[in-house]
Amino acid sequence: MNYEAVIGLEVHVQVKTRSKIFARVATGYGSPPNTLTDPVVLALPGTLPVMNKAALDAIIKTGLMLGCEIAPVCKWDRKNYFYPDSPKNYQISQYDQPICLGGAVEIELPGPARNIMGEHKKIPLTRIHLEEDVGKLNHGATDSLVDYNRAGTPLMEIVSEPAMHTAEEAFAYLTSLRQTIIYGGISDCDMEKGQLRCDANISIRPVGETKLGTKVELKNLNSISFVRDGIAHEIKRQLAVVAAGGTLVQETRDYDGQTGASQSLRSKEMAHDYRYFPDPDLMPVKVDDAWKARIRAECPELPFDKQRRFFEQYQLPYTLTSVLVPDHALSDYFEEAVKLGGKPQAVGNWIVNDLLRELGLAQLGYSAQIMRDSKRLTEEQITETGTFFSRKSEHPSLANIKIRPAHIAALVGLVEAGTVLNQAAKEIFTEMFTTGEMPDAIAEKRGLKATPTDSNELEQWCRESIAANAEALAEFKAGKDSAINAFKGPVMKAAKGKANPKLVDETLRRLLAGM
Repeated sequence: MNYEAVIGLEVHVQVKTRSKIFARVATGYGSPPNTLTDPVVLALPGTLPVMNKAALDAIIKTGLMLGCEIAPVCKWDRKNYFYPDSPKNYQISQYDQPICLGGAVEIELPGPARNIMGEHKKIPLTRIHLEEDVGKLNHGATDSLVDYNRAGTPLMEIVSEPAMHTAEEAFAYLTSLRQTIIYGGISDCDMEKGQLRCDANISIRPVGETKLGTKVELKNLNSISFVRDGIAHEIKRQLAVVAAGGTLVQETRDYDGQTGASQSLRSKEMAHDYRYFPDPDLMPVKVDDAWKARIRAECPELPFDKQRRFFEQYQLPYTLTSVLVPDHALSDYFEEAVKLGGKPQAVGNWIVNDLLRELGLAQLGYSAQIMRDSKRLTEEQITETGTFFSRKSEHPSLANIKIRPAHIAALVGLVEAGTVLNQAAKEIFTEMFTTGEMPDAIAEKRGLKATPTDSNELEQWCRESIAANAEALAEFKAGKDSAINAFKGPVMKAAKGKANPKLVDETLRRLLAGM
């Protein structure tokens, strides 16, 4: 019997707000343990929660970007359970009246090759609701320590319909969802910092069956790649159990991305196990049309919408859009350079092939220097001087590098005008990245501008090149246009690399047309 997998994902995203969802204490990552707390976060007697409006703005914005229906009224519920990382022994969440219903996430599946766009489809959502995060347990050899810094951080739970059928679809879903949330400024979605966490629900059923099979939940998937690998592993495990005549049980399993193995943690809780009831300290929230209109005006263009616009407006190939669009800042950098006069495809090529290479090398160099310097200091010396790394120069990023969109646009203009040739442009780019000087000044200083060539002299070089390559001449006359390139090398060599390539091409074609 043939089986298909059915996959649904529950994604938790920390909302980027200055303070926690029901308290004024700051949110953050990396602070000393248990310093981002107050009586409300620690649920001390007599404390009451106060709603953070910025967290509501963020979830409404997320819902609007994903096409959700925004509930006119939503309420808050207590989800009761005992975990040592929960100060209250309950969690303020939303049960039967979430703020966002429906919606969908557009995904792109892998194409037949890396330079070819894959199939697009939409994965429907069930709901998005808002709740508070819990603390974090740090396990040692003989004990466990709890850090409540994370407790009370605003947390969105985004629940998909069980509408995915492969690990690759789940990977594409998470990738697209993460890009959308970052575009909206909702969260940085750094999985290493716990800002995005995912649980996967997987079942199998005979092909053609509509009833869902026994669901297994995978926990502790701390990277998007581990989500993909864990789902693939669980599908194989379930198929093997069924093939051996066994019975699947509803449970929660832990997947270890390092070893590629999973183990059972516990039987899966049901909703009634949590004894939900309305929170008596928080009033329901009414979301009117004016509130939604204000947030809608702040919603950015979505990544795939931007990709389609780049295809149409700039005629960019997929090889460029697939790199530019996923990074909001990079795509803005590209558009700024184009607005300053750079030809879109040329600008895109410089950014994707050269800028990202130089930026990557700069970041590697920075990391290597940090490692070298930190080894020269003892842990005590680092502690005495405060955070050692804060004394270093800023980590290279698109926001702080010296080469700006104006540099790219100006360099493209010089190349297009034939003032600077391609090889010289590469040298100019490297120096621009390092110094921040404009390309024209670098070209002038280093003598990298193309030398104007006497037209009679250029024509003579072209005639000599044609005469010396009878085979290429025959191929060109037979209709092989690329054969003209065989003549260009000798001409450029005679011109010592400083002839205008466009003029060389035009001269060669004029002479060849008369033969």
